Amino acid sequence: MDSCATEPPPQVSRRERNKRRVRERLYSAAIELIVEKGYDHTSIEEIAERADVARGTFFNYFQRKEDIITEWGERRRTALVTGLDEEGVFMPGSIARLHRCMAVLVRINQEEPQLTTSMLTAWVRAGRPILEDPYVAEVFADIVDSGVRHGELSPALSPVLAGNVLRDVYLGALYRWAKQPSDATDSLAEELRQILGLLLDGMVGPRTG
Repeated sequence: MDSCATEPPPQVSRRERNKRRVRERLYSAAIELIVEKGYDHTSIEEIAERADVARGTFFNYFQRKEDIITEWGERRRTALVTGLDEEGVFMPGSIARLHRCMAVLVRINQEEPQLTTSMLTAWVRAGRPILEDPYVAEVFADIVDSGVRHGELSPALSPVLAGNVLRDVYLGALYRWAKQPSDATDSLAEELRQILGLLLDGMVGPRTG
């Protein structure tokens, strides 16, 4: 047998498949209720009832209601990674990559505007912007670092600082967008486009020749 042959993925047991299905039912039930009633007005009892499980079953998968926020954040991170790969954000061209990164973030938020608004409020109240690792800032910083190394952006630029600034302005625009009427679908993309244009004017540095 060829030792380099790819081995098939391990089989998932029926027990594990059932556990994943119950977890997904609980998460989906929580998300539906949060969109309908808001995070603060959604109880664990209601989530369990909507998922058609006993209240105690909830705690087999989530220690507390706030863990739904963590799950939501992790799924958004996965969606961002997938979107960045599909959009070619990891290809050369830092300025174009920054625009594509912003476009992916806009799409993720606009796909579920009501959920984004409800969960964003809960995320802030739970202190997650301070407690969680700034993943989006790290993505921006990596793109900026590549731009500095390839001479597209100013050599005096700090990638970490630029990544933090880009994350901050993105979150600011997101908060403002979340407060607007549901039909203001294009406002987030337009504001981020203008903000990124303003920042890039200072990040590119003086042109020679």
